[in-house]
Amino acid sequence: MKHFKFAPFVLACAMLAATPLATHATSAVDPQAQRGGTLQIAVLGLDTSDPHRHAGSIAVQQVYVETLTSIADDGRVQPFLAESYDVSEDGKQYVFHLREGVKFHNGREMNASDVKANFERVSQKVTGGWLSGAMKLIRSVEAPDAKTVVIKLDKPYAPFLNLISELWIVAPESPGWDDQITQPIGTGPFMFGRWQPDVQLSAPRFDEYWQTGLPYLEEIVFDLRDSRDNSLGLRAGDLHIGSVGNDKIDTLKKAGFDVQTLKDTAWYFLSFNNRNPSELMSNPLVREAIASAIDKNAYMNFVAGSAGMPSNQPMRPGTYYWDEAIEADDKFAQPNLDRARELLKQAGVNPADHTLKIVSWQRDYAQVASQMVRALGFKIDHQALDDIGAQKLLGQYQWDLAPFNSGPRADVYLRYARFLSDGPSPMLWGGIQDKELDARIASAVSSPNSDQARANYLDAWRHMIDKQYTVGIGHAANAIAVSPEVRGYQTGYTWSQNRVDGGVARTWLAR
Repeated sequence: MKHFKFAPFVLACAMLAATPLATHATSAVDPQAQRGGTLQIAVLGLDTSDPHRHAGSIAVQQVYVETLTSIADDGRVQPFLAESYDVSEDGKQYVFHLREGVKFHNGREMNASDVKANFERVSQKVTGGWLSGAMKLIRSVEAPDAKTVVIKLDKPYAPFLNLISELWIVAPESPGWDDQITQPIGTGPFMFGRWQPDVQLSAPRFDEYWQTGLPYLEEIVFDLRDSRDNSLGLRAGDLHIGSVGNDKIDTLKKAGFDVQTLKDTAWYFLSFNNRNPSELMSNPLVREAIASAIDKNAYMNFVAGSAGMPSNQPMRPGTYYWDEAIEADDKFAQPNLDRARELLKQAGVNPADHTLKIVSWQRDYAQVASQMVRALGFKIDHQALDDIGAQKLLGQYQWDLAPFNSGPRADVYLRYARFLSDGPSPMLWGGIQDKELDARIASAVSSPNSDQARANYLDAWRHMIDKQYTVGIGHAANAIAVSPEVRGYQTGYTWSQNRVDGGVARTWLAR
């Protein structure tokens, strides 16, 4: 096991050798920063007060709870609450060296036993989720001293360091620790304040934050009404920062807003109900007909204009885990309604006799998908709901189609994890139950090198295509508008609003 001064860990090379990272020097305090003020922000919702049970709300959580590792703007792993870490040459042992002086919001200093307790809680209390695979591979978590955590795995697991960038470290004395955490006590630059589900979260400044001199703001208030048009609040002055649709970008830029995009993309797709399909939707000819009706170019142009990238794969074109040959073989790259109607005829299906139930979030692109399927002659029952409502209805598996997007992810595995039989939020992907697919994904994450991992992931994706579980449509980067008085704010690789090298801790308001 080796230890270098600074050798950034690239996720795809996790198993090549001992790949440590050492101290990441935090950014100096901005001498021009004005302290105080309340930042009004609307990015994503918050689905739970328990950081270990979230279903994708990292845009909010990481301002009050932090992790051992952080994802840099280029997708690499950096140490966060860990000052450095070492990885054994066989990829089975990780040694994390914790930072000095990191305090929980109750004033107590974080130690290795706290980290150990969080890993054990996630392993023992949380079923499913994208951390479940990693937790099952952990042989032991040890805290030999107050600042050292040693984690041993049963076998190499390539996504490990990336995945634990979403395993938040919470003080074990947080209320509800033994069941459902109701008031998380974290280490972030802001604290978990007053939470009104689906409405608002206030996050006051933590005066003893471990990054000296930060944060600048007195408070952040998150607007959690995820389905609203944030451009209206931005222009009215009710918001300082907000995620916006691509159709609002030009108008906001003309009004003086800075519009940034996340460094990773969102993937757009159409899922079939794979857990409990109707007799109609069990017919592969019907699924192929629906896939033939989706105009991917028009769809992505609606989503992101010229920045949209049509694709049949879960990773965006041009990246390491995308494959040119698979793209070239996409028989649904161009819509073909005549072919779709012929397929329905072969299946003995008169679409006018059938109503397809579509469930989605309240997003305009879902309406586009609905209209494209409607063009085949089907009747459509489209229920567009808020996040909680959509997940609840999807989990009942009494539907046919689900148009969604999957936001930026800290690791390629976080896309593939949702295809697993016991993966997180499986209803979004139609509740796939396929042991062969599980095995192919498992082979990818335990691969000895990045080339083999890539080959195995692509093998799993070809299997997905063959089984017609979902229709890949394309990619687009999420846009975030920033008002002129905001300083020091930069988007990251994912939605996280607090990172070791940036985010709201370094944001201030010019007055």
